[in-house]
Amino acid sequence: MAKRKASLPVIRRRIGGVGLLRWAVRVASSIVLWTALLQLSTFFGLPLSPLRAARPSCIGNRNTSATASAVTAVASDDVGDLAPPALPTRRSYRSNGYLLISCNGGLNQMRAAICDMVTVARYLNLTMVVPELDKQSFWADPSDFGDIFDVDHFIYSLRDEVKVIRELPHKFNGKVPLSMQPVSWSSEKYYLRQILPLVRKHKVIRFSRTDSRLANNGLPLKLQKLRCHVNYNALRFTPSIEALGNKMISSLRKTGSFVVLHLRYEMDMLAFSGCTHGCSGQETAELTRMRYAYPWWKEKEIDSEKKRLEGLCPLTPGETTLVLKALGFPRDTRIYIASGEIYGGEKRLAALKAEFPNIVRKEMLLSEDELHLFQKHSTQMAALDYLVSVASDVFIPSNDGNMAKVVEGHRRFMGFHRTIQLDRKKLVELIDLFEDQELSWNEFCAAVKELHEGRMSQPTRRKVIAGQPKEEDYFYANPYECLGPARKRREKLKHTET
Repeated sequence: MAKRKASLPVIRRRIGGVGLLRWAVRVASSIVLWTALLQLSTFFGLPLSPLRAARPSCIGNRNTSATASAVTAVASDDVGDLAPPALPTRRSYRSNGYLLISCNGGLNQMRAAICDMVTVARYLNLTMVVPELDKQSFWADPSDFGDIFDVDHFIYSLRDEVKVIRELPHKFNGKVPLSMQPVSWSSEKYYLRQILPLVRKHKVIRFSRTDSRLANNGLPLKLQKLRCHVNYNALRFTPSIEALGNKMISSLRKTGSFVVLHLRYEMDMLAFSGCTHGCSGQETAELTRMRYAYPWWKEKEIDSEKKRLEGLCPLTPGETTLVLKALGFPRDTRIYIASGEIYGGEKRLAALKAEFPNIVRKEMLLSEDELHLFQKHSTQMAALDYLVSVASDVFIPSNDGNMAKVVEGHRRFMGFHRTIQLDRKKLVELIDLFEDQELSWNEFCAAVKELHEGRMSQPTRRKVIAGQPKEEDYFYANPYECLGPARKRREKLKHTET
């Protein structure tokens, strides 16, 4: 027994020496692996998501103070004023030609298109000219790319992936580029086999339409990650837009948490979709005339009620009010309405304001002088709504348009911040039953809550439907390739706990 006791210090010394050696080996190995990982991330252009802020267990317990800068900052830039961001090493490659793109649609449709076209340029080894934005659509916004996005940041943050220039070289002055529309939802192989030979032949090519020209699924992981890098790192709004966005977010945060309601009940949406539920005969006629006035809106004869029952219409402000109450949002919830002018004006918002009087619009957060700068610049206005939406505690879109999808994906990337994905098809059925007094209020509330238990942006994979890209889940609404598995497990656990 004494011998055994005497040997204990010796054993401990031996164990300590071996343990120290093992510890040193593990530290050295970790350093080597981490360095290699960083080098590979830089080489492949993998996006590094911003540091995730703590999510609240419910709407009122947010401990973070998100700003517009945090929404658009690259992870490596999160040091703020402590150090300037490192400039990526320029990628050296022999360019196969020049790519010009003319974006079409609103802010978020153009945003997704730019991400796709940068990815195409990188894959084909092209030189990309700063994108042109849509000035001919319904909104008639004269803004250029540099009026909305930080051009220098866009160019420099992509220099390790693709060369971006402000304009074509002078040697191409007077040359009319080949103009074409790529096939929608195409794979990278289409661009390699069909587009690259044309670029090599003509040297300059212009894509006259860029919306939904790259497939949601089936692309190499490297390309999917590049789409995220462009969206969440390279596309930073101008300093002036971010400054106003910060001001709005700070004002909303002064009283605690806030919800953003993307109430897509605007004249263009109703005319385009043919959704006239709740509109007067005069309003329906006005919306119909508008639909026929725009030749590029192809669908003219629309059965509004059929479309509504299929879940293809935005909820009306009145329907949205019922849903918010049924979901349990308290009367004093601070709700920011992210939208343009609501069709029907204040009378359409009367029910919503009566139930939730703490309604906020951008006109209440900014001065007349600040708002004047954005008059007739709806795309810049949409940029402010985008920043506030991504920074909110809860985001609720009444429709599944481009903004709803792109913001949802950005919020997933920022840390799976809560987005309530309303099931409009089942909701209108429940609303009709309640209004016909076939459901009591308590039954209606219970049904609405049960319906949305699994629709709170929990980590999940996209639904893939072969041959039906419009029906499957949109890449930018759920870019799961850009979210690490460990992070998904943590967020899944959080959603389970809340």
